[in-house]
Amino acid sequence: MGKKVRIGIDVGGTFTDAVAIDNETYDVIAKLKIPTTHEEGVARGIVKIVHRLLEENNILAQDVIFIAHGTTQATNALLEGDVAKVGIIGMGTGMDARTAKKETNIEAIELAPGKHLQSEHKFIDSAKLTNEEIERSIHELVNKECQVIVASEAYSVDDPANELAIIEEAKKNNLFATGGHEISQLYGLKMRTRTAVVNASLIPKMMQTADMTETAVLDTNIQSGLMIMRCDGGVMSINEVRQRPILTMLSGLAAGVAGALMYEKVSDGIFFEVGGTSVDISVIKNGKVMIKYAQVGGHKTYLRSLDVRTLAVAGGSMIRVKDKKIIDVGPRSAHIAGLEYEAFTEKENLENSSVTFVSPREGDPNEYIVIQSALGKDFSYTLAGAANLLGYVPEGDYAQGNKEANRLAWNVLGDYLGMSAEDAAKEVLRLAVQKLEPVIDELIDEYEMDRNFLTLVGGGGSGAIVVPALAEHFDFKWKLAKNAPYISTIGVALAMVREQIERSITNPSDSDIKKIRAEVIERIVQSGANEATVEVNIEIDSQRNIVRAVATGATELRQKNLGASQVTEEQLKEITAEAMGLEESTIELVSTVGRWNLLSATTVVKKFIFKKKQTNVCIVDREGVVRFKRSQAFDLNFTKQETESAFLPFIDEHTIYSDANATIPKVFLFYKEKMLDLTGMQTMEQLLSIMEVETEMLDSNDEIIAIAYK
Repeated sequence: MGKKVRIGIDVGGTFTDAVAIDNETYDVIAKLKIPTTHEEGVARGIVKIVHRLLEENNILAQDVIFIAHGTTQATNALLEGDVAKVGIIGMGTGMDARTAKKETNIEAIELAPGKHLQSEHKFIDSAKLTNEEIERSIHELVNKECQVIVASEAYSVDDPANELAIIEEAKKNNLFATGGHEISQLYGLKMRTRTAVVNASLIPKMMQTADMTETAVLDTNIQSGLMIMRCDGGVMSINEVRQRPILTMLSGLAAGVAGALMYEKVSDGIFFEVGGTSVDISVIKNGKVMIKYAQVGGHKTYLRSLDVRTLAVAGGSMIRVKDKKIIDVGPRSAHIAGLEYEAFTEKENLENSSVTFVSPREGDPNEYIVIQSALGKDFSYTLAGAANLLGYVPEGDYAQGNKEANRLAWNVLGDYLGMSAEDAAKEVLRLAVQKLEPVIDELIDEYEMDRNFLTLVGGGGSGAIVVPALAEHFDFKWKLAKNAPYISTIGVALAMVREQIERSITNPSDSDIKKIRAEVIERIVQSGANEATVEVNIEIDSQRNIVRAVATGATELRQKNLGASQVTEEQLKEITAEAMGLEESTIELVSTVGRWNLLSATTVVKKFIFKKKQTNVCIVDREGVVRFKRSQAFDLNFTKQETESAFLPFIDEHTIYSDANATIPKVFLFYKEKMLDLTGMQTMEQLLSIMEVETEMLDSNDEIIAIAYK
């Protein structure tokens, strides 16, 4: 038996990347990049790259225990307006009929200039729903060239029978069909219908790709089923894609963050995937990726995807100069202008050169500065050149340029501007940082991140161009991800299966919570997860009356290598001191429970003339990874049988009571292999009911660590 291998494939617009990763150590065994085949289709490209990966590295097909691919197909189809026409059958009755008729009629969504997602609409009073009526409506929509049917009824999330009847009838007529309840369990008929329509418009094309890709992977003799990347950083089986292709939208971005998390083991940070033209910025908090509702064509949907902010500040960003002053960096990039970078050419190409100006695209100002060689060839000045000149790019990094050529180019620019090359480069970086700064501040505030504990993580080919300078400006810690140019593909290979259900429930009861938890477990197992690996996190949004259950799991049980060297107490203190920016001497190891080590430090904080003590806690797992850190937090060690006698009073002590209500603290529990996030709970009852379900396998004297913060 060879070693078990995980394969990740990332199909991009220009290149298709693949990596093979050792399932035990997570080391990258092999990586490969080939041009994406648009003519032959995605499936052929996948087969080609998998065959080469296996052959060139002597990997046997039967040793591949996980294979997944990330696709930009759904995103591109929506960006380019390449979608199917959708027929909507809306339903409602009585008082609801009028609003339901209006809310299920979705106006055309503009996806690109002059390209729309078109839909036709029929309404049936659900009280008069007969098979004849359904058939007649379907035929009418087909005659208007609809390729997919969406059934959407008011309150179908409570009883989907009518939607199911329409789906069944449509399928008898060999049509693709889906219902609002399959896409979202939330009330809000208009948003639910819109999300279902966007999803449906992608089905015909994605179905074809899914079938071809699945067959293609079977031909390689790999036994594990092909998984597909989702927009929330997880994967799902290819079968789920056929029903819910919308979930693959923006999935490439999610893969990068998932990769950085598994690989760099960051618990709190901001992740930058920096390419040649743009940077994608997202947030990692308490070891989780931050998610929000996505928009399509400027319209909100119920699709929950990675919260990504994209800016045109990247390695290839060009520089604008007016009246001998640097006025802007970007938005155009050298790629768009079709020019090589000044930093990635030979010195001889730039001998006896001078500056000149171009407008990269028609209508652009003629202010983008380039260096023209004696032979009349233009090279673009770039942000990459500036960062290289100022020494931000580490030796041997993917983005490291040719020092001599770059120095020569920037001397020419400096002479033109009447300043030193360094000052010109500093000005360029200052402008780049100035564009990124408000976005970073906004993310930190929005997700209430602790500025003391933030790490900026760089990924993508040009991570080093942006991240070190930005971290210096904010005085944050930073690191560049290992194998940064391949980080997205690594993310695909290491991804977990993920599922979620959101439901509209006012004041959820104990049984509501247990029911949604059981349902999400059933759904994730259908999506390909091994039930023993599944973890569920429940959030309750009392303002919007939503209960959300998110499940993650693996496709197979990983053998924990317990023989590996444990981290010593000395190392634990060192890791914590580094993570929390504290003196090692102030830190003590409080306890070790299961895979978790609890460390804490009491520091004195000066505020004006007052001094006050604050407790800082840190949880480090047995591999030496910081999984949680927080200033002004409190900890408790207790056994399961002490829940009433010790845990309840501990929570009570940190609950804020006001006239109207009691606000319980945010709580995490750590025991055995599990980290249980209870921060979504609004009341003590909810917290205890989930805790009871999650800890029912524990013996009465098993230990638990609790962390509480306000």
